Amino acid sequence: MTTNGDSEPVIRRTPVFCGIVPPHILDQLARHEDGALADSALRTLQHDSAARTRRRVTAVRTLTAVAAPAAPDSAPRRTVYDAGHGTDLPGTKVREEGSEPGQDASVNRAYAGLGATFDLYLKAYERDSIDGAGLALDASVHYDRDYDNAFWNGEQMVFGDGDGEIFTDFTSSVDVIGHELTHGVTQYTANLEYYGQSGALNESVSDVFGSLIKQYSLGQSADQADWLIGEGLLAPGVRGVALRSMKAPGTAYDDPRLGKDPQPATMAGYLRTNRDNGGVHINSGIPNHAFYLLAAALGGNAWERAGQIWYDVLTGGDLRADAAFTDFAKLTVAAARSRFEEGEESEAVVKAWAQVGVQTA
Repeated sequence: MTTNGDSEPVIRRTPVFCGIVPPHILDQLARHEDGALADSALRTLQHDSAARTRRRVTAVRTLTAVAAPAAPDSAPRRTVYDAGHGTDLPGTKVREEGSEPGQDASVNRAYAGLGATFDLYLKAYERDSIDGAGLALDASVHYDRDYDNAFWNGEQMVFGDGDGEIFTDFTSSVDVIGHELTHGVTQYTANLEYYGQSGALNESVSDVFGSLIKQYSLGQSADQADWLIGEGLLAPGVRGVALRSMKAPGTAYDDPRLGKDPQPATMAGYLRTNRDNGGVHINSGIPNHAFYLLAAALGGNAWERAGQIWYDVLTGGDLRADAAFTDFAKLTVAAARSRFEEGEESEAVVKAWAQVGVQTA
């Protein structure tokens, strides 16, 4: 922590390239015998790898250490751009805050998804945008050609159109938009290192709030939600329902072209690997499942109690950037006790983590 000229505390944050489609899926597709399909996946992989390298050497951000509660009448500042199937960002401005929907469905979905994300953070957690200080929300659609991903680049959202055979337009799932924007929230708060267990927590937190954003926008309770990440992204003919399932990790897809969903639901299946930054997209299934178990046990609206506990940990200042699963789990127990005292919430948190094999004591 450092100080600015007014002696206010600031924290430096390193933005990280985070894409919704895991590298192991793109690796599988890049080896496919269909040349066009393999080419789309390979170009996406190469782009994402280069982007990750650029993010590591990009100058860090600064921000105030503690975000003040947002005013109830705070409003988003959204701008959507059209990249025109190129890679120069942001592209041509096509819609801004308050303007009417146009005929481009991708633009309209991106605009709505930015708004849904802003609404959840404002109304459930009194957070004013991604940084807690009213950050403008920018997004670019129609990025590159047949680009099989969507990502937060540390400054804005970017959406590919998909290849049409495996993936559809990446603006089609509001939980994907919420997932990626939550990487921005993490960037401005706990700044979890994108490797190993802390990286898996980074991914899991984005899945958690991506799902909550979808549930909030649809008015769904925990038992009504599908707990899927990327439902609607897989094209017709693909054997699967989504990219990930928080309710049943490892069951989201089983397709000859994609392979089988490798996510474990418990520590018994924890994968030790050097690929995908230490398996961040795979091992995130474990904390994902813990959150689902907690939300299911508490019932009602998952953003109100289970989500509040996770949000308190993410923004409370005690979560280390290199936190392991056990560190995060212990903080969730403490957060539940702090906010809800010795009620059913803390007991449910302990039980949820125990069910996935993570210790809290």
